[in-house]
Amino acid sequence: MKNPIADLNKIFDSRIRLGVMSLLVVNVKISFNELKEMLALTDGNLASHLSTLEHAQYLYVNKSFIGRKTNTTYGITPLGKQAFKIHLDALEKMIKSI
Repeated sequence: MKNPIADLNKIFDSRIRLGVMSLLVVNVKISFNELKEMLALTDGNLASHLSTLEHAQYLYVNKSFIGRKTNTTYGITPLGKQAFKIHLDALEKMIKSI
């Protein structure tokens, strides 16, 4: 019998990264400020978690300017979408097995 937690992704253990990925799955792209507001986080805390997800290649970053202000948006990569789906499927299987 397969270990019920084998497909859980350690990167998504953090509730913040889980929240970021949940928001990105349902939004084509979302800005840093929108993520910060929706998740009620500080700049530094959010940036740290986004960096982890970016390093894992689960999200992409697009930096642009609106007038003189920078606008950073994030989107989920195909790899990120696949990893998140596997994680959610594993959670569902684990819950159903209880």
